[in-house]
Amino acid sequence: MKINTAEFIISNSEVSKCPKEPIPEYAFIGRSNVGKSSLINMLTGRNSLAKTSGKPGKTQLINHFKINENWFLVDLPGYGYARVSKSTKETFQKFITDYFEKREQMVCAFVLIDIRLEAQKIDLEFLTYLGTTEVPFCIVFTKADKISKGKIDQNVAAYRKALLANNWEEMPQYFVTSSTEGTGRDTLLDYIGEVNQGIFDNQGFI
Repeated sequence: MKINTAEFIISNSEVSKCPKEPIPEYAFIGRSNVGKSSLINMLTGRNSLAKTSGKPGKTQLINHFKINENWFLVDLPGYGYARVSKSTKETFQKFITDYFEKREQMVCAFVLIDIRLEAQKIDLEFLTYLGTTEVPFCIVFTKADKISKGKIDQNVAAYRKALLANNWEEMPQYFVTSSTEGTGRDTLLDYIGEVNQGIFDNQGFI
């Protein structure tokens, strides 16, 4: 899929104030400092569409970007700085869980994970939350240019092992990306294009 237009539409912290248009949304979320803004800019071919910062946790709102006039890319806050507590609702910012549980237009979440690191507890907890609430999602491993192909395979295998040990039937679909080198861009966009095509062929979903 080729991206011809990418436009910032709105930022807010209330799901009820998100755009009303009945077009598909793809949400991007990950632990703080995972390289989310850089990935969004790489995918859209716009160097400053999403704000990048050396300070983790800068994104604090639900940000909607309209792509090609027919779908939304949604930039969500990182969950790494949410206050951890006994309840999932309290562990992750409430408006993030509200978005995933109430937003009808959201067709897939892309959970960004730093491929350089071993399986992180908070990432596994968030994947489990999405699985438990039956939110469709894919994993996007970031920063693949920072380590060797062998190490990438090793870390992906570690996530697969951790998820299967936690009663997952199989490893969710995943993509390996590098914002610096453009790795995974076409594969990820083609996936979104295929999902969109299925939705549009069925004349919408709302």
